[in-house]
Amino acid sequence: MNETPASTTVRSCSWTLHDTPVGPLLLAATDEGLVNVVFHADSATADRALARLEGRFGSRPARVDDAASGRESLPHPALGVAAAELASYFRGELRAFTVPLDWSLSGGFNERVLRALAASVPFGVSAGYQDLAGRVGEPGAARAVGVAMGSNPLPVVVPCHRVVESGGGLGGFGGGTETKRALLALEGLLPQPLF
Repeated sequence: MNETPASTTVRSCSWTLHDTPVGPLLLAATDEGLVNVVFHADSATADRALARLEGRFGSRPARVDDAASGRESLPHPALGVAAAELASYFRGELRAFTVPLDWSLSGGFNERVLRALAASVPFGVSAGYQDLAGRVGEPGAARAVGVAMGSNPLPVVVPCHRVVESGGGLGGFGGGTETKRALLALEGLLPQPLF
């Protein structure tokens, strides 16, 4: 009989794929809410993400109906809400996500920064790394804010794409700079790509 180590609390987690204009997203949720959004979720990327979730939660996440099928009602409530809200966001209709979030893949300084980002940088507005460091009471921590953005387990929903360099540069982005450009253009912060 396989037993889970005492240090690991087994939690159920479900996942689905959701097609978007920036490529397929893997969406994962626990009973608390949406826990992970993964860009460019081809089979290899999805397998790595699912292995990380299994390591964290002690059991392999279960796949639910494919959100790409156009169904807005998935068997897992948070996944259904996330899929519907993401579809609305990419159509340019949604400006604020309401899906419940599970912050368990983040912690400490990174979680403080991500929560501040989600609460204080709305649709169509950008913030600098230094500005965000100041918002969490750590004015000298701009580089650490960059690390926090890179660790964001909930991109798009927790909008790390809205954090840019003070000199006007895009800065880094886990989904790639073209994805960041597309998200910023969708929100009216950059011109739409020419082709």
